[in-house]
Amino acid sequence: MDAKTFEQGFATPAFHTGPAVAEGSRESPLFTIGDLAREFGITLRALRFYEDKGLLSPRRDGMTRLYSEADRRRLTVILKGKHLGFTLAEIRALVAAHDGEEASLSLTRDRCLTQLAQLERQRTEIDAAIAELKTMATSLAA
Repeated sequence: MDAKTFEQGFATPAFHTGPAVAEGSRESPLFTIGDLAREFGITLRALRFYEDKGLLSPRRDGMTRLYSEADRRRLTVILKGKHLGFTLAEIRALVAAHDGEEASLSLTRDRCLTQLAQLERQRTEIDAAIAELKTMATSLAA
């Protein structure tokens, strides 16, 4: 089965808080680490972690990290993959399939079904743990 792009949900805002680009300039906007952290509601540490793991590669201007629009789109995909329960290694592989193209998760129907089954198993385990803890709490309250 052909890989299908999975981009539903998790839309990014249509604006950016990064530095303005000079009018008439052909340069893409650049974003600081703080700009992206605020926009996506994540920590600076998370962005540095994704960089350390090779998922993002901002440009440097001295000590300042400058993220491109492509980095911003890639971050959207990373966070969507995380939201869907994929590991960073899986996200890296899913994103790498589209390097140089529009950032997206490259998912097949089979991969979606596999991830869905994994999340349902985890939910079953969590529900069982919650039930057990409720029983223990009730017995300890008596």
